[in-house]
Amino acid sequence: MTLQTELMQRLNAAEDEMIAIRRHLHAHPELSFHEKETAAYIKQFYQGLDCQVSDCGDGYGIVVDIAGGYPGPKLALRADFDALAVQEANELSFKSQNPGVMHACGHDTHTAYLMVLAKHLIALKSQLHGSLRILHQPAEEVSPGGAKGMIADGCLSDVSNVIGLHVMTSMPTGTIGYHLGESQTGRSNFTVKFTGKGGHASMPQLANDAIVAGSYFVTALQTIVARRINPFDTASVTIGSFDGAGSFNAIKESITIKGDVRVMQESTRQLVRAQVEQIIHGVEAMFGVTAQLNYDDNYPVLVNDPKLTQHVVSVLGQANLPEISAVTDYGPQDPSEDFAYYAQQVPSCLFYIGCMPDDHANHPHHSPDFLLNEKCLLIAAKAAGTVALDYLSA
Repeated sequence: MTLQTELMQRLNAAEDEMIAIRRHLHAHPELSFHEKETAAYIKQFYQGLDCQVSDCGDGYGIVVDIAGGYPGPKLALRADFDALAVQEANELSFKSQNPGVMHACGHDTHTAYLMVLAKHLIALKSQLHGSLRILHQPAEEVSPGGAKGMIADGCLSDVSNVIGLHVMTSMPTGTIGYHLGESQTGRSNFTVKFTGKGGHASMPQLANDAIVAGSYFVTALQTIVARRINPFDTASVTIGSFDGAGSFNAIKESITIKGDVRVMQESTRQLVRAQVEQIIHGVEAMFGVTAQLNYDDNYPVLVNDPKLTQHVVSVLGQANLPEISAVTDYGPQDPSEDFAYYAQQVPSCLFYIGCMPDDHANHPHHSPDFLLNEKCLLIAAKAAGTVALDYLSA
């Protein structure tokens, strides 16, 4: 029996365990940087297994080192485990027991598959040429993210490559998606407060209206993508909050606006920021207001290493796994991912696992009715396990 065959048989037998772990995590979600019980649960799972478990980062990160029986490279497999501030609407036997918190993005699934896969790779480690490092990462959903702290704490020491995956309800179960190069957007957020001079609504000439200034700012922002970004590049500038509550007969003295920027090239990120600042200066001059800007460049663009990604695609395409119906270029994705920080340090690849429910109903990520097909657990474990065995073969 080949090592690949043995691992696949082990994973087939462990599917129920993956589902049970996923459901436990789903019922007990924790927000980013507050995943104390989740981290304890993960560490408890590895007790008694022949591996080295270490805390990592400035939160609840966990590193599990698995030494192979022969010399070779070190491959890291990463899964995130934080949840979102969402009230679950699904009526499930394993519905979230934490009010206002939900695993609405599939991180419970990422963690469950990787825990079980790691256990069986530990059992087979004497046959591996090289070593594995399992990265259980907290706080993917909230900037600055958990990856930066783990990297600063040495989680990538001696690591040659990092592999990760993300479940996608928009993809049919059984399909695997990928993209070479720039694959997920970089993200920035900004908050700007315009301060003018309040006054009576009947005497606008004696005031400097912050709401008018803020409204002009929001309108002018639309020219950035329309007239300053190359049409072949990708960018979005979105205003998510315009806080100007007041009285109908009073001119507002101040207004606070919050926005979100997504780009697919780092050069575009800098261009957008410069344009935001330029528009603010113009608004100050035109309306006699002052502006206070807080601009946060957080997650970078995720760049999948083309050579590594193409190899992963080739391995999965030739694996003849009955659960995988297609391996296809899924194109660049709009959401941002702090996996990008790993990819800045070492050649890395994040690919996608289809988890659309059998009824093809729309249950989007980050929604109260987010729902996935649990068949994706076995598919994820087999896909990542196949890549790991190929990487650590003689």
